[in-house]
Amino acid sequence: MRTVLITGASSGIGTACAETLAAENYRLILCARREERLKALKLNILSKHPTCEIHVMVLDVRRYEETLSAIETLPEAWKNIDVLINNAGLSQGLEPIQDGDIGDWDRMIDTNVKGLLYVTKSVIPLLKKSELAHIINIGSIAGKEVYPNGNVYCATKHAVDSLNKAMRIDLLPLGIKVTAVNPGMVETEFSEVRFKGDVDKAKSVYAGLTTLNGYDIAEIISFVLSRPAHVNINDLLVMPTAQANGTLVKRNN
Repeated sequence: MRTVLITGASSGIGTACAETLAAENYRLILCARREERLKALKLNILSKHPTCEIHVMVLDVRRYEETLSAIETLPEAWKNIDVLINNAGLSQGLEPIQDGDIGDWDRMIDTNVKGLLYVTKSVIPLLKKSELAHIINIGSIAGKEVYPNGNVYCATKHAVDSLNKAMRIDLLPLGIKVTAVNPGMVETEFSEVRFKGDVDKAKSVYAGLTTLNGYDIAEIISFVLSRPAHVNINDLLVMPTAQANGTLVKRNN
């Protein structure tokens, strides 16, 4: 039975991964800042899969010492981590660079880049002990191209793309698989966070088209993890049928 640690597990793709992998008999370490959501997710999963083993860990990936301590103080029974899903990430604001908010920039860089690094560095000593070790980094179409007003968010996801490639090289001698899954438009809380709680503005992003959802991405991750030992999927880009690139979409209205 493989153990998977998922960051950003309290919503969106992270929640979908938890539910999908629970059904496939994974042991789950669920990490996020929102404890109540994690507890509710655990109860929901156990209501469907009573034998699933779940450990909840409140964690802000932006804080290295907190992250390292949380991993190092895991109960012994939970230190046999086989899979790390670096899912925690966000976008803040959608302004041209000259009008960007420094606080938004810091939050994106601290979460999307530094947070991914902090968690990965903290978990690798445990992954090294697994014969099935695998790191999955959730990137974005924004890491493959740059679109108007995407500036810093695109920069952070380009960093994830580069770090994924670097991990693949650096971790090769350790036998740790590394995969990037890069989605296009996925309807989660993403746009609501980007627009700082403006629900109507967030909904307008997805109006008139069928986007991906968190479970689409979770099923892809399940497939990636199911490949035989000699197969590593390095990089995967997935889009809704209605989206051709970062900005070009076909709407029905």
